[in-house]
Amino acid sequence: MSYLYMPTLREVPNDADIISAQLLLRGGMIRKLVSGVYSFLPLGFRVMKNVEAIVREEMDRFGGQEVLMSAIQPKEIWEESNRWANFGPEMFKLNDRQDREFCLGPTHEEYFTFMINNELKSYKQLPLNLYQIQTKYRDERRPRFGLVRAREFIMKDAYTFDVDQEGLEKSYQNMWKAYESAFDRVGFKYKVVKGDSGNMGGNISHEFIAITPNGESTIAYCDSCDFAATDEVAEVIYNQKISQVEHGELEKVHTPNVKTIVDLENFFGITGGQFIKTLLFKTEDNQRVFAVMVPGDRALSLVKLSKVVGVSEDALIMLTEDEVHDMAGSILGFVGPFGLKDTVEIVADKRVFLIKGGICGANEKDYHLKNVTLNSELYQVADDLLLVEAGDQCPNCGKPLMIDKGTEVGNIFQLGDKYSKAMNATFLDKDGKAKHFIMGSYGIGISRCVAAVVEQCHDDNGIIWPLSIAPYKVLVTVVNMKSEEQKTLGEEIYQELVSRGIDVLLDDRNERAGVKFTDADLIGIPLRVTVGKKASEGMVEFSLRKDGIKEELDKKELLERIDNELSKKV
Repeated sequence: MSYLYMPTLREVPNDADIISAQLLLRGGMIRKLVSGVYSFLPLGFRVMKNVEAIVREEMDRFGGQEVLMSAIQPKEIWEESNRWANFGPEMFKLNDRQDREFCLGPTHEEYFTFMINNELKSYKQLPLNLYQIQTKYRDERRPRFGLVRAREFIMKDAYTFDVDQEGLEKSYQNMWKAYESAFDRVGFKYKVVKGDSGNMGGNISHEFIAITPNGESTIAYCDSCDFAATDEVAEVIYNQKISQVEHGELEKVHTPNVKTIVDLENFFGITGGQFIKTLLFKTEDNQRVFAVMVPGDRALSLVKLSKVVGVSEDALIMLTEDEVHDMAGSILGFVGPFGLKDTVEIVADKRVFLIKGGICGANEKDYHLKNVTLNSELYQVADDLLLVEAGDQCPNCGKPLMIDKGTEVGNIFQLGDKYSKAMNATFLDKDGKAKHFIMGSYGIGISRCVAAVVEQCHDDNGIIWPLSIAPYKVLVTVVNMKSEEQKTLGEEIYQELVSRGIDVLLDDRNERAGVKFTDADLIGIPLRVTVGKKASEGMVEFSLRKDGIKEELDKKELLERIDNELSKKV
């Protein structure tokens, strides 16, 4: 360790917003260059390479063949799929000296489809499963959560090519098994949930979510059946709580400074479910404005809205106060469906039409409308625009749903012929007819996995790495390097472990014992050997980072104990 570049920090960095970012920075494993861009230092790099090794082994075991494609991709292949314009502002674009346009690949569906179309001609060459582990680039609007939402990240992406849908489904299940095997080996606690295909395309996708308290993903699942989905796509079924109030003619009510649902509940003395909440959005190019109505006690799902209106989620932006007035003809805090500008497209969740005699904004400062009952024939009606909540009914069995937070570490997509058809990528079937490849796409966030493990495996003192991906398996700490007995015994144990092919780190620094133990807790190496005062008797302390229970052992017992721990499964 006296030679190791491990710049640990005692203080929590101000801009580290979740525990994994804090501990990886403090442990000297990563360093931030600019927002969303990180370097991996020796310890962190070893962890990432261990995650890579597990993923690579499982991909190979389940029939994947590794390649390495360029991160730089020409505009032309993205135009063929119609994603050059539609992928959105997350795509890094650049021009070469001849002014030819390229992007830094956020993903590689187009590139792999282009390559296969030029190389693979017959159904006899299918199925095919190719993957790579490579740096990806996405210009995130709000990079956050350290490695979880970065602009530059390491990803394993795989692509399968089949002759038909039946073949795709087999490939899909094969990759599902490979992912489960990989994540089991990493040591994750995770759930597989139905996901949103987004701009990847296809109708079927699943996400592998590592359960983490600070995760950016929210999942809904049922303990009574196998239903699980992200909150973005989970169907919302709930008992709508509508007050039984008498209502008559439409009435405008003076509501000075009463803008929020809570304020309205207090003012009118009724529950939020009796209000019709209207939210205003625009597209990024300012070409379309939407007024979206949902029950007042529920939240809107932007993903569901994006599908209804045919606009990418990232391209939907909530109007500012000035824009509410200029683009919609309303007043922030008093927005309602009546009297908006004709250019505003009004979309409503079907549950708002169950509200009889409700209350909504009057599009006039300090006024709301009372006794509102909407006519569904006058609006664009969506079956479900709501975010799922704990206690909503399971779509499968009707039992209450549970809600948990997590970090997406993997995803799998059934793409079908979305890309092969757009790029006219074909093969000849057994009858000699040209057919489009049926494709699947499969991703694992390698660098994101590092962060997700830390989110799951830590305590107040630092990281607790699982053996499977730890930077070193064993840490040998010589308490006092001035003691020849301690120094000699520590070196002997270190050399013996090295000779056995065990990744071991020797703390031979001339530091105080407290500094060494603090660093040991922080960097989280799972098996710990402390060479202290009983070195003269040939005795050392052995402990596991995860529980800290100390055992006094001689050298032979120690080696047996380490072998025993290393032989255990995750």
